[in-house]
Amino acid sequence: MLKKCCTRLDNLPRLIDGAAFYGNEKGVGKGIRESGIPREEIIVTSKVWNRDRGYEKTMAAFHKTLSDLGLTYLDLYLIHWPANTKKYGISAIRENQETWRALEELYEKGLIRAIGVSNFLPHHIDEIAETAKILPMVDQLEIHPGWLQEEAVDYCRKKGILVEAWAPLGRMTMAGDVTLSSISRKHGKTPAQISLRWEIQHGILPIPKSSHVERMKQNLSVFDFALSEEEMKALDDLPPMGGRCFKIDEMDL
Repeated sequence: MLKKCCTRLDNLPRLIDGAAFYGNEKGVGKGIRESGIPREEIIVTSKVWNRDRGYEKTMAAFHKTLSDLGLTYLDLYLIHWPANTKKYGISAIRENQETWRALEELYEKGLIRAIGVSNFLPHHIDEIAETAKILPMVDQLEIHPGWLQEEAVDYCRKKGILVEAWAPLGRMTMAGDVTLSSISRKHGKTPAQISLRWEIQHGILPIPKSSHVERMKQNLSVFDFALSEEEMKALDDLPPMGGRCFKIDEMDL
């Protein structure tokens, strides 16, 4: 039996999904200090940007992030994007391996509680696994109805890698889709809530973004209903729409 989810915002862990590329880490750190919320109740994520890949540059980038945030450790640190062969040729593999080696070392020193990747496809993870001591614990991928990335999700599930979904609402440009709207009306939920529930039932952790408290509450109210197998399949089969639908190996990364 499904249990109704509590939608209070004052008794749940806070997740800050940040990155050096966003250019706001000093402000984020200031906000954490001034919030009055104990550090251990905030899950802080950051990511190493493309220009800082490689062992030495990643080490320097991490310590800058830690300094800018004013923290003594990160809860999760990710490689923001994989180097791909379109831009780097065969050296892309070594680039990713050396970046990952830096993350492993920082993890072993206790400066990061969990390490992972973002936008990595199965072959990228296989390549870093050739020299890795530790497999990624998280892979953050663009996932929303119309863009499940089923192969990558299945791969991560088999490897015990948690999948986080960025843009889990597809930037809501798909909110008017007939299938999504029909399922939304049936359950008395918003298209955003249907999208989040779909991801959760796939074993994916969605990271929705909103500056509106009411929408934050709605995003939490997704545990008092369930989608049927038919509804899940209908959402699985939607064509690419909304979001970015990036093809990682074809990008100039």
